[in-house]
Amino acid sequence: MRKQAGGAQVFRITGARQGLAEDVRGRQRRYVISMSIRTVSVVLAAVLWNVERHVAIVALALGMVLPYIAVVIANAGRENAPSLPSTFVTAPVRPMLTAPRQDGSAESVPEDAAGPAGGGPHERA
Repeated sequence: MRKQAGGAQVFRITGARQGLAEDVRGRQRRYVISMSIRTVSVVLAAVLWNVERHVAIVALALGMVLPYIAVVIANAGRENAPSLPSTFVTAPVRPMLTAPRQDGSAESVPEDAAGPAGGGPHERA
């Protein structure tokens, strides 16, 4: 899609990905939020250990699992752009064998009637 802006052509790129700096910033933000939740859950586990042991154990388990989840989310990579065309073009698929002709011009001949032209290992001398 083109627009004229003061005599110059301006092209809009609607299906483009976000910039690399924005992507890294977003992943860092998600990681910091996840690790903050982990810190709160570990502190909550320490505070509630003698008061409410079951809640403290759940908070401690959450504090142990969240680093793994935070790293997986942070390393998830860039988003896919499904609207962009593929750069890989597949070759057309051709069948390996063709179907037999139906006009009857090719007839099958039994092996015994093939004669000496066969030259196979079962020749009689």
